Amino acid sequence: MAKIDIFPGNFTLSIIKPDAIENGYISNILIKIMDDGFKITAIKTITSSKKSMIKFYEIHEKKSFFNSLINFMSSAPIIPMILKKKNAVKDFRKLIGNTNPLIAKKGTIRNLYATSLEKNAIHGSDNNSNAIRECKFFFPNLLSL
Repeated sequence: MAKIDIFPGNFTLSIIKPDAIENGYISNILIKIMDDGFKITAIKTITSSKKSMIKFYEIHEKKSFFNSLINFMSSAPIIPMILKKKNAVKDFRKLIGNTNPLIAKKGTIRNLYATSLEKNAIHGSDNNSNAIRECKFFFPNLLSL
């Protein structure tokens, strides 16, 4: 399989979370992502262990929601994907909306498909360096840096 060249600013990682999968929103979310000009360059469905999610979310380890987040993200399948677009991180954060669906802008993914602050349907990298780290976490054998 060909390697994916990752250039900072042009890639981000997204994860469709267990709540969105359980509620049948996968295709709606993927369509929204593609309609916004993102190209899906890698995608898979996995069930992640608590140990793996602890490592992935280690930057949140001291936060009050950490254990709950780990339990939630390891409770059922998730769909990580690498998305490509110029200004990917910034544009994707705009597309997904605020982590709190009650204040997320109308029409954003979280406004449309999240059920709570914790079960907010989708993850998106918050900056370019985290995007690269997160892409490498889920797709270590596909990336060329």
